[in-house]
Amino acid sequence: MTRLDPRALLAIGLTLMVIGWVLPFLMMLDVIPSGFFLNFFSFAASTLGLFLGIIGIAILGPFRRK
Repeated sequence: MTRLDPRALLAIGLTLMVIGWVLPFLMMLDVIPSGFFLNFFSFAASTLGLFLGIIGIAILGPFRRK
């Protein structure tokens, strides 16, 4: 199993958090239609991005010491 660089985890987490913020904003402006799948995907992207960011920050400390 390959280990991801903590900076890559942070970048992926940040991207997912931005997607999780932009999609509801576009749905609110009626740019894209709101649907169950899109709402669920937006929530899941935001939650997964938050967890990946926290894991990336937790791994970054010991990773820099090596």
